[in-house]
Amino acid sequence: MLKTKRICLWSGPRNISTALMYSFAQRDDTTVVDEPLYAHYLSSTDAKGYHPGADEVLASQENDGQKVIEEVILGDYDTPIAFFKNMTHHLVNLDLSFMEDTINVILTRPPKDMLPSYAKQVKNPTMRDVGYEKHLEIVKYLKSIDRKPVIVDSKDILQYPQSRLRELCGTLGIPFDESMLKWPAGSRKEDGVWAKYWYHNVHRSTGFRAYQPKKEPFPEELEDLLEECQEAYDELLSYAGD
Repeated sequence: MLKTKRICLWSGPRNISTALMYSFAQRDDTTVVDEPLYAHYLSSTDAKGYHPGADEVLASQENDGQKVIEEVILGDYDTPIAFFKNMTHHLVNLDLSFMEDTINVILTRPPKDMLPSYAKQVKNPTMRDVGYEKHLEIVKYLKSIDRKPVIVDSKDILQYPQSRLRELCGTLGIPFDESMLKWPAGSRKEDGVWAKYWYHNVHRSTGFRAYQPKKEPFPEELEDLLEECQEAYDELLSYAGD
């Protein structure tokens, strides 16, 4: 049986995770899977009440997260690489020991950029929704089992896409492929049913868009959450050089 290298991307929302999935999908040696644990998350929390298209998501995927881990993340693939785009907050009441068999990439983003974007889709977000504390939990778990997490800041990829992707591929132990820098506009067959609610910008893109700092004033109602997220984000980045 072909030995597949399994790359799990653990991202917060609005962190260019879909663009990164599209980037990896350009590789001939890679299968990409879009948020396999989303239905598990919705079925395990009250998020079903405020996530757009929740019923569609629940109907489209296996709801049992442990089965998803065994059959999807640790399943069989006919390509040398499998890339799983995951949201960090989808890890609800799950045994993390499967991460011993995956390469784990933490994708983060400055919360001052992320929070206003996310709040346009999910009103009154909480720390659980945005994943910064869960990122820290994953990093600390991986360190406890002597696994080094790869920590990537989406802002860096947007500023220096070619050099940062080349660096990421080197860290992952795979060759860099120039095709990762461009993709056709529009949807992909791997998109989850939630794409119509979340992927508008990616579907209009043909590559990584240049980083643009937010110009509008930061929403006052998100200030308390920003303070919490910034503290967790700063701590997360402190592990990046370990």
